[in-house]
Amino acid sequence: MAMQINGNYDPSGSGYPERVAEKQAADRADRAKEGDRTAEPKRPGKLPEPQDEYISSKKSGEKPTGLYRIGQDENGGRKIFYDDPKAERNNREEPKAAGNNREEPEKCVGDTNAVEREIRKLKEKRQQLEQQIHSASGDEKKIRELKNKLAQVEQELSRKDNDTYRRQHTAFSQVE
Repeated sequence: MAMQINGNYDPSGSGYPERVAEKQAADRADRAKEGDRTAEPKRPGKLPEPQDEYISSKKSGEKPTGLYRIGQDENGGRKIFYDDPKAERNNREEPKAAGNNREEPEKCVGDTNAVEREIRKLKEKRQQLEQQIHSASGDEKKIRELKNKLAQVEQELSRKDNDTYRRQHTAFSQVE
């Protein structure tokens, strides 16, 4: 199948592959003359592409900029520590155990008064709704509405009246 593009189709080929092969052969001959078989062919005006290579600190003669090590954090989990060699340290010992790096422990006080107030209000509201249900004995529509409100209050109360909710919503303040 032959294709004609712009009426310039050359059935003998464009000669491009032959020209490339000739250029490569000439480049190889130039390198052989220079005696450098591993170097890339020289291109006028172009620099060779830089390549990454590993140079160990022993060979380079430079001290490392910092040291990384794996240790344990306050919770016993793994943590990466950075030891800065430029930082002035009088004592190059291992760091103290977790929690002992402070001179004095911080003293904090937890306050759950806001949570307790909120729970107390919900219990009072529940009690009021129960009284209203008992007093509205004839009106079924009103009783249904009050029971729905009571169910919502009890659901909120069961969600908030536990130790987990109290711990999450405790306000802490530092004692000096």
